[in-house]
Amino acid sequence: APFMPLHPTEYAEMLSAKMKETGVNVWLINTGWTGGPYGIGTRMKLKYTRAMISAAIDGSLEAANNGKYHMHSVFKVQQPIVCPNVPTDVLSPRQTWNNDEAYYKTAYKLAKSFADNFKKFEDYANDEIMNGAPNLNE
Repeated sequence: APFMPLHPTEYAEMLSAKMKETGVNVWLINTGWTGGPYGIGTRMKLKYTRAMISAAIDGSLEAANNGKYHMHSVFKVQQPIVCPNVPTDVLSPRQTWNNDEAYYKTAYKLAKSFADNFKKFEDYANDEIMNGAPNLNE
């Protein structure tokens, strides 16, 4: 993009530095599909999305988890264990699926897509960025 003249990995490093400097929390909220692929899963309930966003903004999400999170085995992101006004199974994508095998097959397929897309940046990314890559070992 003409308004972003630096390489994308430089912007990633700047964002990381600012996040560390300020100690800000970053929350990835599922506002889309859960429980399986289209035709099996359902849209995330708006009341849960609102509750997660409210808890993230007012600090109660961090307070409720008290620094204890579940590490996602494929995407290597920390998942909250509890959130006010949200059932705990909704916080774990795997728990919303009825079929573990189908969940992991889909998760690894998505992780591989991320990894394949990122290959064009690998030569420019530092170790910290590379260590954040998804786990592709089924």
